[in-house]
Amino acid sequence: MKNVNQRLKRLTETDLCQAEVADEYRKELLQLADDAADAETAKKNSKFFKALSDEKRLRITKLLMVKEMCICELMICLDMTQPNLSHHIQILENAGIVNRTKKGKWVYCSLANKKQVENLIKLNLL
Repeated sequence: MKNVNQRLKRLTETDLCQAEVADEYRKELLQLADDAADAETAKKNSKFFKALSDEKRLRITKLLMVKEMCICELMICLDMTQPNLSHHIQILENAGIVNRTKKGKWVYCSLANKKQVENLIKLNLL
């Protein structure tokens, strides 16, 4: 930590940095980290994007954009076995992307927050 503080002090002494006092600038930087990049939000977002980092889960998500689907419908669309599909659905559900609803003996999946997924599509992230 001493080395980091020394580097920050040297930075504030250059023309490249607007700050004049290293200790005050350090406090500003820590506040910025709390406001813009808090660890809890980063952890939640990481879990969300990790869930979408698999092509099968992306395809599931895109199918659920079209309509709520039964597990057996998803199995046919994706040519997957029920255990494999359930594994992927569980990951999406744990990340808050998919909801499962039991209707009689059938399990249906839907998007937990369709607007959130629509926004990702608009940004070309899905």
